[in-house]
Amino acid sequence: MESMVLKMRKMKDSGIEWIGEIPEGWEISKVSYFYEVQLGKMLQPQKKSETDTEEKYLCAANVGKNSLSLDTLKTMWFSQTEKHQFDLKEGDLLVVEGGDVASCAIIETPIRNLFFQNALHRVRPLHNESVAFLRYWLMTAKSYGYIDLICNKATIAHFSKEKFIALPILVIPQDIQSKIVSFLDLECKQIDDLLSKSRSSIEEYKKLKQAVITQAVTKGVRGEREMKDSGVEWIGEIPKEWRKTQLRHCATIKSGITLGKSYSKDTVLIERPYLRVANVQGGYVDLNDLATIQVTPDEDLKYRLHSGDVLMTEGGDRDKLGRGCVWHGEIEPCLHQNHVFAVQTNETVLLPEFLEYLTASNVGRSYFDVTAIKTTNLACTSSSKVLAFTIPLPPIEEQIEIVSYIKKRSLELNKLIMKKELLVQELERYKKSLIYEVVTGKREV
Repeated sequence: MESMVLKMRKMKDSGIEWIGEIPEGWEISKVSYFYEVQLGKMLQPQKKSETDTEEKYLCAANVGKNSLSLDTLKTMWFSQTEKHQFDLKEGDLLVVEGGDVASCAIIETPIRNLFFQNALHRVRPLHNESVAFLRYWLMTAKSYGYIDLICNKATIAHFSKEKFIALPILVIPQDIQSKIVSFLDLECKQIDDLLSKSRSSIEEYKKLKQAVITQAVTKGVRGEREMKDSGVEWIGEIPKEWRKTQLRHCATIKSGITLGKSYSKDTVLIERPYLRVANVQGGYVDLNDLATIQVTPDEDLKYRLHSGDVLMTEGGDRDKLGRGCVWHGEIEPCLHQNHVFAVQTNETVLLPEFLEYLTASNVGRSYFDVTAIKTTNLACTSSSKVLAFTIPLPPIEEQIEIVSYIKKRSLELNKLIMKKELLVQELERYKKSLIYEVVTGKREV
């Protein structure tokens, strides 16, 4: 025990709260004294000179989540001087200036004729400093909140060159920097491999869950039986005694309240919570961030949700469009915004839970993707398209069986998914803590 104590580093206060104690002999300085930081070129979509050439460049999207992607490269025009000023080479560190600020990656392979846009900084050492150490330092500064603190996050955060070069950094002998980088490279690779496997498992379980739901709502749960063609490509064959129908024949739909309405001064208003698209998740309602709105008593009654309503989203990400969940009256009273539909089923013909599972199945996902009005990443639908949704419709007794089966299987798969998600969270916390302890000298390597 005594020998272990003798080997422990002597520590001192760094004078910076988020860094904490550092080893004696280590000092605090600024990035500007050790690294050259160059902000990239502003977008130039048109040729300005005869000598300009159109070249490929990297932008913030290529350096997301601390990894470099060269799969998609855009082009713009560069002068000959700019090509020299904004060139990239193996060993350069790229750091995001706007958006996912301070996300960073090192170019680890030889490249030619590749440049960078002004959403990125290029970092090179002034002497023999390690850009790999700086990368880990930036990851720590970001994960412990310092980057967010110094960046303006009112709209889009910006990690400007002035903020970057003024960033506090530890002055460490280069041999110790090298040891730290080698240790973290090895440890983080092992952690990242485990994270990758865990995330892949989560996606596989989610795919299995969707396959279970799709099989049950289109084929039933009674085993082998005589089938017939539904006539709908994404439904396929259905049991002979089932029928297909449009949702309009067994449900009604109600749109929600539009925000931003003005009222006269003498209007009597009451405050009510309401659901937005963000509250309607696949299979459940997220009530953690619930907004409120001032409405008239008549509007309160008109837009109020009722237990058994199936909530369906009108717009958002393409893969989430039309997702649904049953409202069980978790909060009474509660309204819904106009981007969330409330569908009331005729429960003698269609169970709300069965409709929820239909929207989660490949049947629902395919229908809303095909019929959506789409932009690059977003999409929207309409009440008429929701009511035109063609669904397989088993007898009500069989719907009860199917819903019970799906609930049981979903619970089993959700437990496996949750277990993997907890493992991912633990690994991410450990990785964050490990990098922090090593780069600040609290853990010697």
